Amino acid sequence: MSLFISSAYAQTEGQPAGGGFEMLIMLGVFGLIFYFLLYRPQAKRVKEHKNLVSSLSKGDEILTQGGLVGRITKVSEEKDFIEIALNDDTHIVIQKTSVSAVLPKGTMKSI
Repeated sequence: MSLFISSAYAQTEGQPAGGGFEMLIMLGVFGLIFYFLLYRPQAKRVKEHKNLVSSLSKGDEILTQGGLVGRITKVSEEKDFIEIALNDDTHIVIQKTSVSAVLPKGTMKSI
């Protein structure tokens, strides 16, 4: 039977088993990498968007996440909705959180 299967022998001298300290250090390093590369930038973006949404006021020209450009005509504080005018005849109501950017004044006229 040993013709087809080679025999397994134990090593005479092995490496000493490492403690769990190295594993804790690696876990800490991965935690720091996760924090600085993933969590912190996302939290910063969320904070900036929250400040943008809270600073919206009547007359601001905005860009929505859907690509619409309009001017705010009415702000509803209690319901978190705003009404924007896309042109003189078209008015729509959107959620404040769908605003992606506040544009400089006069952007709508230049488009």
